Amino acid sequence: MKKILQLQGLDCAGCAAELERKISKLEGVSSASIAFVNQKLTVEYQNEETLQKIINEVNAFEEVQVINGQSSTCTCAHCHTHEHAHEHAHEHEHQHVHAHHHEDNHEENNAFKKAWLLIALSTVFLIFGYVSRYIFTGAFEKIFGGICCFIAYIAVGYPVLNSTIKNLRKGKIFDENFLMTIASLGAIVIGETGEGVLVMLLYQIGETLQAIAVGSSRTSLRELMELKSEWATLIKNGKQVKIKPEELKVGDIIVVKDGEKIPVDGILLSEKAILDTKSLTGEAQLKTVVQGEEMLSGCINTGGMYEMKVLRPYQDSAVGRILDMVENASAGKAKPEKFITKFARFYTPIVCCFAVFVAFFLPLLNGIIVDGTLYFKDIARWVQTALTFLVISCPCALIISVPLTYFSGIGACAKNGILVKGATYLDTAATAKIVAFDKTGTLTEGNFEIISISPTGKLTEKELVELVAAVERGSAHPIAQAFVNVNTSFIAENVKEVSGKGVIATINDEQIFVGNEQLMKENGLWIIEKQSAYTLIYVVKNTQFLGWIEIGDKLRAESENVISTLKKMGMKRLVMLTGDREERAIKIGNEVGVYEVNSNLLPDQKLKRAEELKKDGVLIYVGDGVNDAPVMVTADVAVSMGTLGSAAAIEASDMVLISDDLGALPKGVQIARKTRKIVLQNIIFSIIMKTLFMALGLVGVLPLWLAVFADVGVMLLAVCNSFRVRL
Repeated sequence: MKKILQLQGLDCAGCAAELERKISKLEGVSSASIAFVNQKLTVEYQNEETLQKIINEVNAFEEVQVINGQSSTCTCAHCHTHEHAHEHAHEHEHQHVHAHHHEDNHEENNAFKKAWLLIALSTVFLIFGYVSRYIFTGAFEKIFGGICCFIAYIAVGYPVLNSTIKNLRKGKIFDENFLMTIASLGAIVIGETGEGVLVMLLYQIGETLQAIAVGSSRTSLRELMELKSEWATLIKNGKQVKIKPEELKVGDIIVVKDGEKIPVDGILLSEKAILDTKSLTGEAQLKTVVQGEEMLSGCINTGGMYEMKVLRPYQDSAVGRILDMVENASAGKAKPEKFITKFARFYTPIVCCFAVFVAFFLPLLNGIIVDGTLYFKDIARWVQTALTFLVISCPCALIISVPLTYFSGIGACAKNGILVKGATYLDTAATAKIVAFDKTGTLTEGNFEIISISPTGKLTEKELVELVAAVERGSAHPIAQAFVNVNTSFIAENVKEVSGKGVIATINDEQIFVGNEQLMKENGLWIIEKQSAYTLIYVVKNTQFLGWIEIGDKLRAESENVISTLKKMGMKRLVMLTGDREERAIKIGNEVGVYEVNSNLLPDQKLKRAEELKKDGVLIYVGDGVNDAPVMVTADVAVSMGTLGSAAAIEASDMVLISDDLGALPKGVQIARKTRKIVLQNIIFSIIMKTLFMALGLVGVLPLWLAVFADVGVMLLAVCNSFRVRL
């Protein structure tokens, strides 16, 4: 069983990693992953009892709470079926979380105001404490300065001290609260009271700035929620009724007024509609839709009022898919994220042990070597050095900036009309050097039409087309679309589709074979083979050859430019994998610039070829997501062309080009590369800077307050660098 839990109060990236480890160790939990940015916990567990243990573990962890842990069943009177109950519960849950976003935003603003107020209060009293040295003398100066420093320390230090005490009771040490408590109190003990206060003050400033940065990313996620329409106008009994989009059913007739968002995917019933598709594609352009064409939810109506018929329920519509994928994408963690989590787990305790060594063993060793006496020489100096180690050891710069960078990358892709299922796929796409394309519906539009009809004389052209149309009605292959508008009096029975070869059916007790030459040869049928740049369909009745029909589809307008761009980006190999005839495949390959063409491939042969390509490097495969599902599962990164309404396309692919625009592919790869580059920059920069500061602290030239400033600065620079992905 799998469930995604929405959390609140998770404001520390280190704590998120710790909570994730705790839940993973629970009995009955197969896997657990926490996306810190959007506060989501994705768990796989055995039963409801295990789920309750998970919820209890979360609710007992500091200030964190689960806000959607209720059962997915509902006792409402109108929920008569299990499916209806599940949908109703899902709707309640979505509304609950959506309402929470607004409440949480208000609470965050109040928390930020309170934090800055306490920081200001602490700063004022710390200044009073310093100034008192020059105004007062004697005991009064010490008492007044001490009181000022105490107030300044408590104002910003109370939350940290409180968390430290709570965590120690639970046996939790080596977190950032513990480190800052030891560092600040240690400074006070060795007589550096002002520096101890300054340490805590700078730490809280950094924490607040970090919270604002993370809050900015969470706000960008909430902005995506604005894609969703709050209401839909349903035509019921001749009247217009406002209902939630989740309540719409397939076949309902709704009205979309000027300036409104389309609530669900549908078919236009009115003569014409003009849509602004920027929210879905990232491109500021208007699209004209005519009667009978499909419209995706999330687009904005920029023309007059029109009517449409609901094609898919909300959860399967474009907006529902987008919100679901983007919200949950960060649950799939990339290798650098997993590395940082493990790194932080061992790095902090090791640094703490080294700090103990510096604080006590080095001064003891110094006393023995320099003075030849068994005593702690210059212990105050070495303790202060050890405290700088504790301050610098906080791994927040890494734990926060890395997932934040991936989240920004996923968000940037969404704004450019590309849905990414998880950070791991974004990271993998960045390293790809091989791109393989399906032909039909990918490099070409996939809208087949009849090019020519060549009967052998047994039937007329009209009779031959009608015969084939009757057989193709039972096929799910894209070629069957070419015969959709052909009226036929023939009725096909016992329709059998032979994958990658054609269709066999019975009409008037006679067996009809419609397909390529492979189908005919396998069944021992005689045909006259013909060379063509188009897809050839051979037609045989029983054993009598009736003729050929040529089928063709147009090249996508953007295909040639996409291939050219990918070559400029340094892709090592661009390959076409298709089941089409060699002549047609080579013709399309030459037109777009793909010269490594593999044609006449059956599904299992296409799969085998993809596995061979993977041996040369990371493979991106671009297809329609339905017929190419086996290859898409095998590929390192599977990209499907736009068909958001197809559950198979979503399930099989790792990335979806929402607008069915192949031109979004290079953009997605560019964002992936930029994201990975920034992630590596943050990791290398943070580790180098921390190592440098530790070295400076060891030689005694880095004061404790500057160590805090340096650590906070590294963290903020890394976080700000992560935002460059959006630019």
